[in-house]
Amino acid sequence: MTGLPPLSELRVLEISSGTAPAYAAKLLGDVGADVVKLEPPEGDSQRRWGPFPGDVPDPLKSGYFIALNLNKRSVQAPLTRSDRLSELLDWADILVHGINRKMAQDLGLDAESLHTTHPNLVTLCLTPFGVTGPYADYTATELTLANAGGWANLSPATHTDPDLPPLKVTGEQCLLMSGIAGATTALAVWRHASSCGLGEFIDFSMQEYVASVLEVGIPAYSYKEEVAARYHERGLIPWRIFQAKDGPVFIVCIEQDQWERLVDFMGNPEWASLDTFVDQLARKENQDLVHMFVQEFVSEWNAHDLYHAAQKHRICVAPVMDLPEIAVNDHLLARHFFETVPQEELGEITVFGSSVLGTKGRAPVRKPAPRPGEHDNDDYPRRENRAAGVVSEKPLAGVRVLDMTWAWAGPFCSLNLAHLGAEVIRLESELRPDLYRRLPVFPVGVEEGVNQSGMFNQWNQGKSSVAINLGCDAGVDLVKALVREADVVVQNFATRVMDRMGLGYEVLKQINPRIILASISGYGQQGPYAEYMGYGPAIPPLTGLSAGTGYIGGAADEIGLSMPDPTSGITAAYAVAAALIRREETGEGDHLDVSLWEATGVLNIEAWMDYTLNGRGSERLGNRSAHMSPHGVFACEGEDAWISIACVDDEAWQRLADLIGVSDTRFNTLVQRKASEDDLEAAISGWTRDKDRWQLTQMLQAIGVTAMPTFSTADVVNDPHLNKRGFIERLQHPEVGVRAHTGIPWRLNNRPNGVDGPAPCLGADTDQHLKTILGLSAAEIEDLYAEGVIGC
Repeated sequence: MTGLPPLSELRVLEISSGTAPAYAAKLLGDVGADVVKLEPPEGDSQRRWGPFPGDVPDPLKSGYFIALNLNKRSVQAPLTRSDRLSELLDWADILVHGINRKMAQDLGLDAESLHTTHPNLVTLCLTPFGVTGPYADYTATELTLANAGGWANLSPATHTDPDLPPLKVTGEQCLLMSGIAGATTALAVWRHASSCGLGEFIDFSMQEYVASVLEVGIPAYSYKEEVAARYHERGLIPWRIFQAKDGPVFIVCIEQDQWERLVDFMGNPEWASLDTFVDQLARKENQDLVHMFVQEFVSEWNAHDLYHAAQKHRICVAPVMDLPEIAVNDHLLARHFFETVPQEELGEITVFGSSVLGTKGRAPVRKPAPRPGEHDNDDYPRRENRAAGVVSEKPLAGVRVLDMTWAWAGPFCSLNLAHLGAEVIRLESELRPDLYRRLPVFPVGVEEGVNQSGMFNQWNQGKSSVAINLGCDAGVDLVKALVREADVVVQNFATRVMDRMGLGYEVLKQINPRIILASISGYGQQGPYAEYMGYGPAIPPLTGLSAGTGYIGGAADEIGLSMPDPTSGITAAYAVAAALIRREETGEGDHLDVSLWEATGVLNIEAWMDYTLNGRGSERLGNRSAHMSPHGVFACEGEDAWISIACVDDEAWQRLADLIGVSDTRFNTLVQRKASEDDLEAAISGWTRDKDRWQLTQMLQAIGVTAMPTFSTADVVNDPHLNKRGFIERLQHPEVGVRAHTGIPWRLNNRPNGVDGPAPCLGADTDQHLKTILGLSAAEIEDLYAEGVIGC
């Protein structure tokens, strides 16, 4: 691309407005951007959030603020239409904020105003529900997004009692994941804007991002008319947290050969030979028995001994680890996952490093978190205006991606690159089709086959497919020829598989020095555990998320979804977007090593900083919060109908109390409400139980109380807000017809929107791509078919 400055010259203005914008801006700073945070005179609200050393509040010692604001400068000024705001907008290339629609209009930070005043500026606006649609003015917290996005209704997926409420995962996962996706989008758009001069307003809906990662939930509803819920039994068995001698351990067998290896590892017990356990369907129907027998075996082991021994047999096992164990883990230490940062008020503290390991290591922490207004007196020279043209293409148009992925983590990376306009070409084979092409999520009344599964069709929209036999030398040579004409390769094979195929990074960069290889795996491409098996569900136990998630008084739990898969996928997409920009400066590609463990672990920020500052392990709070009360999910009128309610301060609680007629003085302050939280929640439950969840939502939002129903997967597909914003895509597929799929969680003002096409049928584009990309003749292509190199 022409006119693209290096990342070190990228200027980012972040307006203090919450976790997601703060994390997105931090990620831009991590790749080299100069990030300035505009804070109000009283300082960013997260400075008062904690955790604090010794639990003594000090705005200069907030662990959460520090972790979210490394690699930034700070300017303090009132957030008003002012010369200071204008000066910083004139200076910036990217603006990041989460300001609500009305305030943005008042400040001139809405899309229309910025297009007029700053036509070159790229604005990333991260709001709960987007800036258009019926819910645009609704408020939200992490709890709200987990419920409105559909995740909470699927969490923890380990209890069969429907009376247990939907469960929020520990921390602020929805906000942080949205920050990664927002940063990815901003980088891709800025890359394009730097070339053509036309800025952009990215209207990013965090509800939509959460709804876009519900695993099998949306396909099961759209293809099979099944509504998934947190109390439904698993279909793949065994899949559970078991209890070893000294602690909990997670085991899952996704495919039949993994079950067979587990049986062999257990010594081939007689019970395992019964027809009752012969295949997945039989084990699903008898899962209580399976889990009972496996538990008997596990109970004879220590958790970490079982972990390492089972992994040597290629069995997906993971101990439930808490923060003290994570801090000394030899694999994470060998991969230099932690970084020591000098923070003036605290001395040296240990923080998570970047979640991406490139050929030159991890992106460093260049600056500690700033003091409020520390950089008020720095110079902020105006960026020279450029002519802004009109464009009709998406940001990554012209970027060619070879997609050598399967299941979820890798395809989610390439899906997001396709959403951003890249040409994504799947390289696959009928000899061993993608696991998701085989999963039985087939439409009712449609013949089953490799093109019909909703799981594949959801995560591979907007891509094309070339059928290549990678088991033969000629097939590998064909891939090498395509690499010569590509920009990016994405793969999530087991570690070292690409090397064994003769397609490792050292080989690829000899073919094409500008190639960017994104490798996604459970444990990364190097380190003591590099060859361990790490499916998405096995990662939360390793990261502290399971240790911190669970009902009050209950055990460590699962998180409902295989969220590490899309989290590592979007992390890899972020790394690719940055590498594409970096390549213009260096002329070189990169090998991006993204592990599910690290990409997920970095999001356990608040708990980690509490451990760093206070030495504490995780605490399971259910749906409660240390900072807000009430903060929970309450039953409403109807079957499995719930509403999330969060009072962000005492004033919000007083408005709710007046509405429901509660005048108990025990609830006047946050400290008092936390001390009597059982009684407080009982009072609210009594009020919500016989009322409609949507009527309650409208009533509460109208008085400034944050509330939203718990969405089922059916709610997501049929929701009027999500449909009005174009988030639910209904494209014609050649074999399954029109089915609902979740689409893109952001809308652009000056560039095309929407998914470009349905998922491809296997090998449908083989001939076309070999002709147009490699210049092969029809006769040459016919010979390749005859030799079994393609089309199989």
